[in-house]
Amino acid sequence: MEAFEGVIGLEVHAHLLTKSKIFCGSSTEFGGEPNSHTCPVCMGLPGALPVLNKRVVDFAIRAGLSTNCTINRKSIFARKNYYYPDLPKGYQISQYEEPICTDGHLDIFTNGEKKRIRIKRIHMEEDAGKLVHEATIETSTYSLVDFNRSSVPLLEIVSEPDLATPQEAVAYLKMLRDVLIYLEICDGNMEEGSFRCDANVSVRRKGDELLGTRAELKNLNSFKSIERALEYEIERQAGLVSRGGEVIQETRLFNVDEGVTYSMRGKEEAHDYRYFPEPDLVPLLVDEAWEDEVRKGLPELPTQKMERFMEAYGLPAYDVEILTGEKALADYFEETVRLFPEAKTVSNWVMSELLRELKNGNLSPAESPMRPAHLAELLTLIRDGKISGKMGKEIFPEAYQKAVSPKSLIEEKGLVQISDSDALIGTIDAVIARFPKEAEEYRGGKEKLLGFFVGQAMKETKGKANPKLLNELLSERLKKP
Repeated sequence: MEAFEGVIGLEVHAHLLTKSKIFCGSSTEFGGEPNSHTCPVCMGLPGALPVLNKRVVDFAIRAGLSTNCTINRKSIFARKNYYYPDLPKGYQISQYEEPICTDGHLDIFTNGEKKRIRIKRIHMEEDAGKLVHEATIETSTYSLVDFNRSSVPLLEIVSEPDLATPQEAVAYLKMLRDVLIYLEICDGNMEEGSFRCDANVSVRRKGDELLGTRAELKNLNSFKSIERALEYEIERQAGLVSRGGEVIQETRLFNVDEGVTYSMRGKEEAHDYRYFPEPDLVPLLVDEAWEDEVRKGLPELPTQKMERFMEAYGLPAYDVEILTGEKALADYFEETVRLFPEAKTVSNWVMSELLRELKNGNLSPAESPMRPAHLAELLTLIRDGKISGKMGKEIFPEAYQKAVSPKSLIEEKGLVQISDSDALIGTIDAVIARFPKEAEEYRGGKEKLLGFFVGQAMKETKGKANPKLLNELLSERLKKP
């Protein structure tokens, strides 16, 4: 591998969050009874004609503007012809020579450095249906077709081969997924297939300009699988070329259990699909006014939010990358900071305590039982010396699970910290009187014994003493003979 480098281009398919399909009024809702969200158009019945969903075009323009693409004033739908049991018309309506978006880019961050990945095109198309294999009816086994997914709107986002490593590919996919989620045009759910990708992979000797023969990896649906598949395929091709062999242009699948790719079929070329303009749809014209209208509704995007968080809150890049990785988490953080304006403290608690509980419950930040107001309340109690930081971390899980005010829970349990000097001095004097030898040794220079006295005083107060005040008072009282 020291002599070779990988060359990776990605084709991402993203389901759009429209209520109806791209060319008909059938529902796009996931998980319905098989063939319950269908009509003559998405079933491909004779005589049924497609009608373009304007919302799909709006979403495509949003995606294009947010990835620095040119929004083409004219784009054409085309028929992509191929046979498959879940494609009843025998063709898929897509875009080919004249897509809606071209020549964009997306910046990614790897190893602390920014790299620009060019985006060749973004086009709209309809999804195919879904084959359900090994369905049993009575005593026989069949492969059945569910057309609920047929004609669900997709954006295909095609990058240039600018990615060199599996890690860069994953960074690009995560950033692109974040952008689509921030735009609220895709839910990014990889398990349900809402966000999936194919990868074109080749290798070349370092220093070469020409691209090698590529293989296509199909339907990679988790970041971990994508990284593993790319690592294996790059090593496979490099090994093959170094032994004097040739890489075959083909489509390959990734076996998750074995961690290997294997041949599926020979790679099709564009001419194999016999593209021609869709005769039932007129050319799509997007004027400047339409583009401007969509532009006005664009939200703050992940990279913009990252830069603002670093500048406005003084947070390090590591914190910012985590906090802005999900819009709901960024919103949670900002609302907490509004109520408790100590950004780094809030960041630490969100990244540790909150994310741990969310992960344990498999919840999103928007579903968190502990609202920003409750986290701000807890941090205020710690700052004001009502409880210690240790107490705060101990009480956090219960306050989170019960979705209650941390203050009321602390009062109910009698955990309010003792921050009254007069209340602590009696306890301190009693502890010092009980250990006269250790007190004399402390006065003689063994200052490490302060920790011993702190521990004894904490025992007496059942951990409720304000640690900072306790240390100050002990230092002061121990100096007295």
